[in-house]
Amino acid sequence: MRALAVIATLTWAGLWFTPDQQGRRHFERGEFLAAAEAFQDPLWQGAAFYRAGEFEKAARAFARRDTAEAHYNQGNAWLMNGKYEDAIASYDRALTRRGGWQEAADNRDLAAARLKMTSVTGGDMGDQKIGADKIVFDKNAKSEGQDTEVAGGKALSDQEMQSLWLLRVQTRPADFLKAKFEYQQAMKGEGAK
Repeated sequence: MRALAVIATLTWAGLWFTPDQQGRRHFERGEFLAAAEAFQDPLWQGAAFYRAGEFEKAARAFARRDTAEAHYNQGNAWLMNGKYEDAIASYDRALTRRGGWQEAADNRDLAAARLKMTSVTGGDMGDQKIGADKIVFDKNAKSEGQDTEVAGGKALSDQEMQSLWLLRVQTRPADFLKAKFEYQQAMKGEGAK
């Protein structure tokens, strides 16, 4: 009986709403994967995949349009996916179609800087390596910094520390990248002293 109600609802919505309208309803509810499947418009579909963290699919959806905005968004998706050369090419296409677009130029510079950081040989890039699939903490290393403690004086476990870190991660790619590059620039400045 419940399955029949779901089918009736889907059919009813299909009668009154276009696929893009259905996608928009899912998008506004935060159901990004369902929205991406419903949307026929490539820009909305790409935005839904991007919000769902499916950056490869987002880039491919944006590639179905040949506008400055589509290439810019495709560049953002490639950047988040770690494909910096593809990101740079997408930003270049966006800048060709809309010259002087500051956000596209800034993001292109970020992608170029990130590409340069990945091509540096020697030296430790920490957790910045492409293809890293998990974070590993050295439990035997001596900490020169401050220990992380809670009010009761107990140190946080690795899992609690990872959860705390994930809660503090910025969700907007622009904010995340800005903070990341500011940190890297500060670390370079300390190394030069």
